[in-house]
Amino acid sequence: MSQMITAVAAFLIDALIGDPRSKFHPVVLIGNLISLLEKILRRELDSPSQKIFKGGLLVTTVVAISFSVGYGIEFLSQKIPSLTAQIFIQALVLSFMISPRSLGDAAQEIYSLLETENLSEARRKVGWIVGRDTQNLNEAEVARATVETVAENTVDGIISPLFYFAVGGLPLAVAYRAINTMDSMLGYKNEKYLHFGRVAARLDDVANFIPARLTAILFLGSAGLLGLDVRNAFNMMKRDASKHPSPNGGWAEATVAGALNIRLGGTNYYFGQPHFRAYMGDPNEILEAAHILGTIRMMYTATILFLICALLTV
Repeated sequence: MSQMITAVAAFLIDALIGDPRSKFHPVVLIGNLISLLEKILRRELDSPSQKIFKGGLLVTTVVAISFSVGYGIEFLSQKIPSLTAQIFIQALVLSFMISPRSLGDAAQEIYSLLETENLSEARRKVGWIVGRDTQNLNEAEVARATVETVAENTVDGIISPLFYFAVGGLPLAVAYRAINTMDSMLGYKNEKYLHFGRVAARLDDVANFIPARLTAILFLGSAGLLGLDVRNAFNMMKRDASKHPSPNGGWAEATVAGALNIRLGGTNYYFGQPHFRAYMGDPNEILEAAHILGTIRMMYTATILFLICALLTV
């Protein structure tokens, strides 16, 4: 029970103070470790198999260190006589592993910019949270990019770390955040990282397999509680989840698309080159800023549902 109280406390800490920007933030430190090991290990002249091996060595090292740090913090905190202090320390660290407020605030700001018809600034701000080119997006495309990002990041930014905390405490939650950070830094299908980042990308796929599907179920529950289209959400999840290029990303996006009666996917531009992503959902409604708010509400509701279910099952 105290473990899930810790998870609730972490969510409340994040809701109250957000994700502070600091060079000492645990995720920043994990990123610095990844960058350091990449400089040591990656060599352009290595063969593909050597790059895969060295990338795997980086992944193993980072996960081992992250797990050990999480274990050390948990172990030391449990030596404190006060249960309240134990919970606070672990909740504070866990709050750095989740990002509902920062995700919601970023999306809310883009919504506000679109509502005030400040499209140029909305394009700039959405460029901070997506990898695609944003300078030529229209309002519907900015809204789509934001909805897709909030939906997909509900998995790896919220539900996955909470899931692994519920399963294995702080060590697994910190290890998961390291895995996800490696994927965001190394998991690209370009010449530089195709082989070196392969282990990082595959491990992230494995780590998110269960949480992604769990998030889809939580989104269905959220749609019901928020009065959205549950039936269509379920149908789109079944029909379109597998269309996403990621084995996990489509579960959240297709379910949200169905609940909001919108269509996600389409042509995105990366470094000026078009890339088509399969459609998910049907365009029963024209994508607009209001759908960003709907996605934010679904994200928060899914998070609270997870915490309630976890508390009831311990």
